[in-house]
Amino acid sequence: MHNSISGVTLKQNTLDVVGPSSDSVTKILTADAVSFLTLLHDEFYERRNQLLKKRDERQVEFDKGVKPDFRKDIGPIRDAKSWRVTPPPKDIEDRRVEITGPVERKMMINALNCGAKCFMADFEDSLSPTWENVIEGQVNTFEAFRGTLEFTDPKSGKEYKLNDTVAQMLLRPRGWHLPEKNIHYLSEPACASLVDFGLLAIHNLKYRVEQGSGLYLYVPKLESAEEAQLWAAVFRFTEDHFGVPR
Repeated sequence: MHNSISGVTLKQNTLDVVGPSSDSVTKILTADAVSFLTLLHDEFYERRNQLLKKRDERQVEFDKGVKPDFRKDIGPIRDAKSWRVTPPPKDIEDRRVEITGPVERKMMINALNCGAKCFMADFEDSLSPTWENVIEGQVNTFEAFRGTLEFTDPKSGKEYKLNDTVAQMLLRPRGWHLPEKNIHYLSEPACASLVDFGLLAIHNLKYRVEQGSGLYLYVPKLESAEEAQLWAAVFRFTEDHFGVPR
């Protein structure tokens, strides 16, 4: 099944949207969005698969009784008497109270309004990864960043809106190991990490930078330095693609 969105068939050489269409899908999976997801997969999909194979290889070693250890080449970093990481941006320096929850509309409004310093909007463990939930989560995130997220309870009629001051929002995409079966790349399920991040970036990154902020992410379930380096490469590629500073 190939969905037609805004008169564009969502089939771009190597990446194919096979999930059912809806108004929210139309808003999120624009032609530009699909093109960017294709770029991300062309650049990083195979590297991600290779790292997942390394997980399996390590597990075989662990099953034989081999103990995990630090990489030998980073000994000088571990042994150094003084070193620092880059300080965080000013608007996420204060994370003394941080809560998390799924990217469901009513829960996001309550979380952002609750008085916590930060809210981690979770596309991973706390969200059932149905096609509808994933896409609606992208719509809700887009509206939350722009202060327009609203909800009316169909049973009580109670209305929910964002306060003037809300928690800083961090975003948690799905881990490297998870597939997105509603989007195929080279006839295989797409990488859920690249799908979640790619859609968040194309719809929100430049807007957030223009607001003097950024797109802040919590990346889950990393199992090696190389997997962290892959995320870093994805971030650099995206910053260059959209012309935003490091």
